Amino acid sequence: MSWRPQYRSSKFRNVYGKAASREHCFDGIPITKNVHDNHFCAVNARFLAIVTESAGGGAFLVIPLEQTGRIEPNYPKVCGHQGNVLDIKWNPFIDNIIASCSEDTSVRLWEIPEGGLKRNMTEAALELFGHSRRVGLVEWHPTTNNILLSAGYDYKVLIWNLEVGEPVKMIDCHGDVILCMSFNADGSLLATACKDKRLRVLEPRSGRVLQEASCKNHRVNRVVFLGSTKRLLTTGVSRWNTRQIALWDQEDLSMPLIEEEIDGLSGLLFPFYDADTHMLYLAGKGDGNIRYYEISSEKPYLSYLMEFRSPAPQKGLGVMPKHGLDVSACEVFRFYKLITLKGLIEPISMIVPRRSETYQEDIYPMTPGPEPALTPDEWLSGVNRDPILMSLKEGYKRNSKIVFKAPVRKKSVVVNGIDLLENVPPRTENELLRVFFRQQDEIRRLKDELSQKDIRIRQLQLELKNQRNNPKNN
Repeated sequence: MSWRPQYRSSKFRNVYGKAASREHCFDGIPITKNVHDNHFCAVNARFLAIVTESAGGGAFLVIPLEQTGRIEPNYPKVCGHQGNVLDIKWNPFIDNIIASCSEDTSVRLWEIPEGGLKRNMTEAALELFGHSRRVGLVEWHPTTNNILLSAGYDYKVLIWNLEVGEPVKMIDCHGDVILCMSFNADGSLLATACKDKRLRVLEPRSGRVLQEASCKNHRVNRVVFLGSTKRLLTTGVSRWNTRQIALWDQEDLSMPLIEEEIDGLSGLLFPFYDADTHMLYLAGKGDGNIRYYEISSEKPYLSYLMEFRSPAPQKGLGVMPKHGLDVSACEVFRFYKLITLKGLIEPISMIVPRRSETYQEDIYPMTPGPEPALTPDEWLSGVNRDPILMSLKEGYKRNSKIVFKAPVRKKSVVVNGIDLLENVPPRTENELLRVFFRQQDEIRRLKDELSQKDIRIRQLQLELKNQRNNPKNN
């Protein structure tokens, strides 16, 4: 009897990626050249935000989604940071509020006007100062409005209550830079990947570490909760420097359930999980392809589906929320791919091929919507609640009724009895070197200016001497 491969039935085995045509892309954007391992892009149902190259501080563009095509070089920017912008995230419950963090140690909230920016925005709706070093990550709580997390290079995670504009908790259990943060479905648990080669599952309100894995064979770079399955997925590097992924039980991190090597490339692997379709997408930084898998609750847990290929390498990827997808085209996921070499943002739609033009309820189950399930006080008091679900039938669109009101803040930031702005740790060697080189550049610039002025003075003196020696020419 001849051998046949095992057949596995799946409604998503024929999902394919479709790149948008050039006129539906965003062209002429000076995408940042910063090498920080973030996406530098955030998208919601109304706006696309991209971190750009900017002189004299950090800046990012905010473009309405319908404004495709070539973007003018003088297009208005959000440019209030004094250092490079390292991460941006849209508020999941208020469409026009975006959070940004920067090398200037601040986290800022910006209120984007209806229709987008008409002029440069320099004044933030709220400025949050609590970190003593640059801030690399921001993350919104998935079910609670006005709760924001930030992770800095001071190895601390701050939980901010934006209704009062103060940090309400400082998580100080990491021994190095936090590389990634991920909430579970109801926001009761927080998973972190750290440069100290440890994977942690925390209770964020108390800061207590529930589970911890020392990743010696699998160095974790990115972590994501797989919906409500009580599983975690991490991407990282094996001891042989090959890229690999690992699946973990969140209640027992002693050993991964499975480890699978992907390839031998060096770019960071970004994981994206769709809890509605149980599909996992893997996109490598600097790669042109996007692999996708289906996650199941039984062995082998991870089933390869297909791969979207493109010759253009990606610097980062933004992901459209579910309520912003085109359900009439059976679109189940949409990426916004940053192509630095072309200054291009290219939408890529993941589509389930169906002949029927009616609404496909089997691929669009009830999904978390843009309504918060909890207030900050409820969540901070210990209440957990699943997200409020919505249907995507009839191409549901929502006009936000929630309005952000910026609180009046005091200068001091006291958490756990410690004033974070007064207790600043000493600068690291790398930070001191950056300051030194910046000062050297400034000294060279001033010397060049003085040299140009000396040359000009000599020219004027020579002209004056010639005029005195040749009075007949005057």
